[in-house]
Amino acid sequence: MSRTCDICGKHTITGNKVSHAKNHTRRTWKPNLVKLKTEIQGTTITLKICARCLKSDFITKKV
Repeated sequence: MSRTCDICGKHTITGNKVSHAKNHTRRTWKPNLVKLKTEIQGTTITLKICARCLKSDFITKKV
């Protein structure tokens, strides 16, 4: 199960955690994904979308 937004394609990124002593260790940043049921062309599907796409009304929730 991939951690990717179905609308914008936002996904997990990696980088370095840097301590006060400038030690570098690898870490990950994960997107804020929400499972959402929506209706597209008469069919109900479940999407994983990020919070930014949900707030900007790209997809409407099915009630």
